[in-house]
Amino acid sequence: MNITADRLLLFGATGDLAQRMLLPSLCALDADGLLEPDLRVVGTARSEMTTAAYRDFARAALEKYLPENRRGGIAQFLDRLSYVPVDATTLGGYEVLAEEVGEYAKGLAIFLSTAPSLFEPTIDGLVHAGLTEGNVRIGLEKPLGTDLASSEEINDAVARAFSEDRIFRIDHYLGKETVQNLLALRFANLLFEPVWNATYIDHVQITVAETVGLESRIGYYDDSGALRDMVQNHMLQLLALVAMEPPTSFDSTAVRDEKVKVLRALRPVAKDETVTGQYRAGAVNGEAVPGYDEELGKDSETETFVALKAHVDNWRWKGVPFYMRTGKRLPERVTEIVVQFRCIPHSIFADRGATTRPNRLVIGIQPEENVQLSMMAKVPGLDREGIRLRQIPLDIAMPDAFSGTVRRIAYERLLLDLIGGDQTLFVRRDEVEAQWEWIDAIRTLWEEEVITPKSYGAGSWGPSAAIALAERDGVSWHDE
Repeated sequence: MNITADRLLLFGATGDLAQRMLLPSLCALDADGLLEPDLRVVGTARSEMTTAAYRDFARAALEKYLPENRRGGIAQFLDRLSYVPVDATTLGGYEVLAEEVGEYAKGLAIFLSTAPSLFEPTIDGLVHAGLTEGNVRIGLEKPLGTDLASSEEINDAVARAFSEDRIFRIDHYLGKETVQNLLALRFANLLFEPVWNATYIDHVQITVAETVGLESRIGYYDDSGALRDMVQNHMLQLLALVAMEPPTSFDSTAVRDEKVKVLRALRPVAKDETVTGQYRAGAVNGEAVPGYDEELGKDSETETFVALKAHVDNWRWKGVPFYMRTGKRLPERVTEIVVQFRCIPHSIFADRGATTRPNRLVIGIQPEENVQLSMMAKVPGLDREGIRLRQIPLDIAMPDAFSGTVRRIAYERLLLDLIGGDQTLFVRRDEVEAQWEWIDAIRTLWEEEVITPKSYGAGSWGPSAAIALAERDGVSWHDE
């Protein structure tokens, strides 16, 4: 039985993630009465400041990033906060941190958002201070390594202090409402699951497009690139949710068992199934923007765009390509999954001059959460010159369908589940390592075949080779 923790320890408490997501999420949960009254939040980072100064820091972040209609509980939430500066590389500071955390009668939840190089010394510090003893669980924010070997090193370090059932690896996409709704769509509706296979589905597209460039992530991004930053975690998790078999129940073990089967069934990508790109100067939303090398201030071979053709080699998906693309400085910000069904085997309307188009399911994740199913319908009329058919959308806009509910930040759910001990929406070690194994093989292919990024103008949908990747199979990317 999971026990709700009465202490939450935030590492990286002064960082960008804490300001934009963690503090606003916790404050919103508190205002809605979803945090237990005895929960105390202890923040720590390298920055020297008192608890009073940190509360002022947190207030400024909340007033900047919380919507106005959710700011009513700021004062109440700030009373939960305290702060202790700690140099993660020095053991001595952890004893003071342990004193501030105090006795956790129910449990301690730790959220670790630091540079990967600090994971191991942080774990050593927690062990030294006794902050791994008892009912303690730890949430790990990405990046968890840069390849399989470094990921295993981090996981081994954490595993020395925490058993797998106490480790919560975070992929914030899994906290998004529409991503979770994908499971409900598939497994709560008889309409979809019988046709969710290679017999009826022609292909699947997964797009994660960003309009922004490097912003504040210059150092991290140039060492990472689009493949490791987006495909390794977010996009492969979306693919796993689309392709997984029905789990026996909605619990963490059953759901994650089925996801890892998909990841292990991924076929290695071939040379002609991958395209990389790097943006050059152009215009996004009518504004001129510099190229990647100009933003970076030096030449670089790092990819800002990736398109892949993936295959899941099992019975359900035999012969069904999964087209994935992600990039920066694209025309619009959008994350979506497109499930393209096959054509009907025979049209009874063909001799009446009517053409049919296959059904298509579009699951929008951001910026708007929605589900759209395209279907064929007859155009009204007397049909004196033949029957006319038209593809029409059946739209389910989530905010409209559930107008009485609050739209929540993904981290609200993930933090609440970390505090409560529910691992369902977190990533297990074997998932992470299966993802890295597939990604490492792609990077090895790029090196062996000397596949380097092709230029594309900012504001376009990537290199022309990415369009050709799909079009040679008779497929067009969903850019509508």
